[in-house]
Amino acid sequence: MLLKTALLFVATALAEIVGCFLPYLWLRKGGSILLLVPAAASLALFVWLLTLHPVASGRVYAAYGGVYVATALVWLRFVDGVQLSRLDWLGAAVALAGMAIIVSGWTRQ
Repeated sequence: MLLKTALLFVATALAEIVGCFLPYLWLRKGGSILLLVPAAASLALFVWLLTLHPVASGRVYAAYGGVYVATALVWLRFVDGVQLSRLDWLGAAVALAGMAIIVSGWTRQ
């Protein structure tokens, strides 16, 4: 269950990041206003993906936050080309550990 949840959260995080990155390209990097169309679709996908979990929304959001942190750092490294520090990686590991702790409690409800 933990792996399935984590993979769903990664897909959710990518949808959210893309949905926010495309307007950034339009507003700050001179991209086309047409970038807002796939951005809106990506954010709609993000919302839909969050609804696929069988637990209370607050628990989903709390656990998702840990995966979002790690995914955003990986995006920063591979899309934006920024070198990550050991503290970045440590922070991601702590955030993922928090997600794992929260998700492990889902089966005990």
